[in-house]
Amino acid sequence: MTNRSIDPRSGLVFDIREFGHRAGGSKEIVNEAPAPEGIGNAVIGVPTESPIRLEVRLEGVGDGVLATGVAVVQLRGECARCLTEIDADAEIDLQELFLFPGVDPDDAEASRVEAEMIDLEPVIRDAAMLDLPFIPLCSDDCAGLCLTCGANLNADPDHDHGEAIDPRWAGLTGWNGDQD
Repeated sequence: MTNRSIDPRSGLVFDIREFGHRAGGSKEIVNEAPAPEGIGNAVIGVPTESPIRLEVRLEGVGDGVLATGVAVVQLRGECARCLTEIDADAEIDLQELFLFPGVDPDDAEASRVEAEMIDLEPVIRDAAMLDLPFIPLCSDDCAGLCLTCGANLNADPDHDHGEAIDPRWAGLTGWNGDQD
């Protein structure tokens, strides 16, 4: 995880003051927050400001706070075969240990508790990127587009251009052998 400044106004930032710096307590969080910008790629992603529904359990452990749960996000993109719009929900599993300041200072990639708060945005972003389909499809049996004219073969499964003519013989079409 990359370290960045935590914005306490974000719906993905949670105060963990009640845990102190000891093992023990836990807290259930059910929350909805707007999605930050830039979760996804050019083909499919989570629309900015769309709702992220969180069901997370925060548990105080010896060296920090363990966050486990799920985030339900909306996905929007286009099918890699037929280019139709994809609009679906995805459930993303979350699990991250946020270390207290000073614990294992050599691990620069570790998520940290900062000012007695944790930020789930980087965790959600990373988990969503790993869960996004590499080749998004509108359905597993998507037929795609016609290679000749680009027609959507899902809408017209009987689409046909007739018998293909070998381009080497195309110049002879229309010649029937009758000469005057």
